[in-house]
Amino acid sequence: MIIDAHNHPDWHGHDLGKFLKNMDDFHIDKTWLLSWECPQDEYDPRTIKHIPEAGPKGPIPFSRCLSYGERAPERFILGFAPDPRRPEAIDMLKAAVSIYGVKVCGELKLRMMLDNPDAIRLYRYCGEAGLPVTVHIDYEFDTGLTYPRPNYWYGGDIEAFERAVKACPETIFLGHAPGFWAHISGDDKFDKEPYPTGKVEPGGKIIDMLRKYPNLYCDMSAGSGRNALSRDPEFAKNFLLEFQDRVLYARDNFDNRHQELLNSLGLPESVLEKIYWKNAMKLVS
Repeated sequence: MIIDAHNHPDWHGHDLGKFLKNMDDFHIDKTWLLSWECPQDEYDPRTIKHIPEAGPKGPIPFSRCLSYGERAPERFILGFAPDPRRPEAIDMLKAAVSIYGVKVCGELKLRMMLDNPDAIRLYRYCGEAGLPVTVHIDYEFDTGLTYPRPNYWYGGDIEAFERAVKACPETIFLGHAPGFWAHISGDDKFDKEPYPTGKVEPGGKIIDMLRKYPNLYCDMSAGSGRNALSRDPEFAKNFLLEFQDRVLYARDNFDNRHQELLNSLGLPESVLEKIYWKNAMKLVS
């Protein structure tokens, strides 16, 4: 069995039919289907090339996830992350859980510090309801633009994320994206390069956090997760062995490079089973 723990409806040119065929091609049984709702002035308009109808709720409204879930309920596990700064956010999430069976709070990708007090309230509800929370972290990188924004940061920094994880010990968090995965290494590249290369240096912040906070998990999706685990294969194997119970296979795209990477590391079958599906299943069961 394989569960993709991070993907989106209508993403990168994949409608429902193409999405299901892609899952079948790569032997993926189920997908966590995540929303991305945020104010229009907080996401890069270049994102629109990957999504056909970015509306007022953001690039990927929950309504699109729900559409897929209603048409292929056996293949999708629904995720929804309302903007915690909205006064109705918790009520909206509660309704989505009770009416539509939402199992995940994600993807939370906002120009907001992850330890925002309103967000902490949302996380604590998620802990009570048994919803894992998938967060996206991006540092500021110069885009060469002035408008509409000079850069697109999300979540603040790893310290803001750590404060949130520490403040909500009953809530499961999944770290994702360049601003999370760059901290697999103890070097100083995390705010200089979105996809750092070279050997992993000792002292990586997420290693420390994983050892300190049992409620922290890793979403290995996208170029960031794949890059972090491919830049130093020997380190990656040891990392996955140590944290085999807290890493989830996930893609955030439609290629097969994450499976190819995992299968190249010589991991025991029992470890691969956890990463491919058991860890994801235990969080939403």
